[in-house]
Amino acid sequence: LQVLGFEVDTVNSVQFSNHTGYAHWKGQVLNSDELHELYEGLKLNKVNQYDYVLTGYTRDASFLAMVVDIVQELKQQNSNLVYVCDPVMGDKWNGEGSMYVPKDLLPVYRDKVVPVADIITPNQFEAELLTGRKIHTEEEALEVMDMLHAMGPETVVITSSDLQASLGNNYLIALGSHRKTKADGTKMTQRIRVESPKVDAVFVGTGDLFAAMLLAWTHKHPNNLKVACEKTVSAMQHVLQRTITSAKAQAGEGNKPNSAQLELRMVQSKKDIENPEIIVKATVL
Repeated sequence: LQVLGFEVDTVNSVQFSNHTGYAHWKGQVLNSDELHELYEGLKLNKVNQYDYVLTGYTRDASFLAMVVDIVQELKQQNSNLVYVCDPVMGDKWNGEGSMYVPKDLLPVYRDKVVPVADIITPNQFEAELLTGRKIHTEEEALEVMDMLHAMGPETVVITSSDLQASLGNNYLIALGSHRKTKADGTKMTQRIRVESPKVDAVFVGTGDLFAAMLLAWTHKHPNNLKVACEKTVSAMQHVLQRTITSAKAQAGEGNKPNSAQLELRMVQSKKDIENPEIIVKATVL
């Protein structure tokens, strides 16, 4: 986000030695009182003037509830504030979904967070958790996105799914939906599908990267979800391809790269993040 020209005030919900994709990690989890204290400091100095709030990985339900209070307060002083929420709860491995945060976060996301969010970026499993509906077809995915719109957000992007891609099994489908109310009160929905090449490795942090870039590109293309998603997914591809190439070189012929070697090559991808060459196209549905 900083590379793309945004001034960012960062609050770490966790301070860990490394991400949790490694065998070991050490560190602290911020609690809701500590978050409140940090926010109070910003408020006392009257620097809590924001255009966007972006949230991702959180492990504590009271912390998440405090985020909602803060977002609501910020929206009261700036009705144009956009809250981008990546509802990080879990994922599917070999077709089976499981949560990697405590289960008590789900009702908080569903009942409190999503209703105040403007843009949400769940994966398929998280979209299913939030709506209580399973997705087997693209049609069902669109229905689930409609249910998510009805809960509050104008923009819903299902960042990854296990739907069958038209380009074949080596492609991953993401779906986006942007609903806006026109001046005369009628609702207009733009929907898109993006098929991007799968990269055979487990990366950590791709969801964070996706949400941050979607924020940036929807800011620059507010009424064009197609272009915003093309730039986001194309930049992701550049980062992942650079990462896997580098990881394989480090691991050596025939060896599987480890967590350290698969760390996203963010700094090396600065130019691709700033100005991604479009290598993945979106289809308007």
